[in-house]
Amino acid sequence: MSGKGNSIRAIFFALGANFAIFVAKLSAALTTGSGAMLAEAVHSLADCGNQVLLLFGIRQAGKPATAEHPLGHGKAIYFWSFLVALMLFSVGGMFSVYEGWHKLSSSEPLRSPWIAIGVLVFSIVVEGISMRACLVEVNKVRGKRSLWHWFRNSRQVELVVIFGEDLAALVGLVLALFAVGLTMWTGNPLWDAIGTLAIGALLIIVAILISIEVKSMLIGQSVDPQLSRDLRGFLEERPEIDELYNLITLQLGNDVMVSIKARMRGEESAIGLIGQINAIEHELKQRFPEVRFSFFEPDVDDANHVEIVVQ
Repeated sequence: MSGKGNSIRAIFFALGANFAIFVAKLSAALTTGSGAMLAEAVHSLADCGNQVLLLFGIRQAGKPATAEHPLGHGKAIYFWSFLVALMLFSVGGMFSVYEGWHKLSSSEPLRSPWIAIGVLVFSIVVEGISMRACLVEVNKVRGKRSLWHWFRNSRQVELVVIFGEDLAALVGLVLALFAVGLTMWTGNPLWDAIGTLAIGALLIIVAILISIEVKSMLIGQSVDPQLSRDLRGFLEERPEIDELYNLITLQLGNDVMVSIKARMRGEESAIGLIGQINAIEHELKQRFPEVRFSFFEPDVDDANHVEIVVQ
C-alpha cells in the first residue's frame, strides 16, 4: 500500500485545479446564463470543499493511539471520505439535476456562448493535468490490475475518492462542452438543460460508487487481497510455524492490524514460544511496514477456526 504522501500530492493537485476552474466557470455562468456551466461551477466548488475535508481527514487519521482509541485513529479518513461522497451526491449531483429540471421549462438563450466554450476548454485542460497527476499515483499501486479492479479493491480511500472526483469532473466538462455546443448550433436551450441533467446523473452515480467502497471500509474491511495472500505466504513459510490456523486482517487507514493463530513447531517452553513469536512479528513488520498492530495466539488445536476466503 502506498504511503499517504502520494495521496496528499494528488489532493493538492486536484484542489488547485478545481479552485481555478471554479472561478472560470462561475464567471462564464454569470455571463452566459448557462445552466450546465452553473452546475459545473457548483460541482467544482463542491470538489474544493471535498479536498479540504480529505486533507482534514488525513490529519485526523494521523493522530496517535490513545486509551480510548487503542488502534489509533486511522479509520477517521473513512468518515471524512463518506462525507465527501455525500457532498458529491447532494451539492454536486442533486443541485445539477434541480438546475437541469428548472432549465427544461426555460426558453432563455445563452449569452456570449463563446465565453463558455473557452472556459470549458480551459477547464478540460486543467482538469486533465489534475487527472494525470492522480493516475500517476494510482499506477504506482495498482500494478497490472485494471482501473476498475483497483477501484473496487483498493484500501487507499483518499486516492479512490480523488480518482472518482477527477473522473467525474473530466467527463462532466466534456458533457457541458457538448451541451453548450449543441445549444449554439441548434439555437435550442433544451440541449443545455439536458446537459445539466446528464452532469447531475453522472455525479450521483460516481457518488454512489464511492459510497459503496467507503461503506465497506467504515464497517471494517480486510486488507487488499494481494497483501493478504502475501501475508499468508510469509507466515506459512516461517520455520517456527507448523500450521497456520487463522489469519485475520483489518485495514485502519494507512495502517494494518493482523491477528494470527498458529501451531508452533519444535518449542514447548513458554520462553521459547515468546522468542519465536517475537522473531516472527519483528520480521513481519520489517517485510510489511504497513502492519502496525499484530496479535499472535499460539495454539495446539483449531476448535475456533474461522474460514476467511480471499477473492
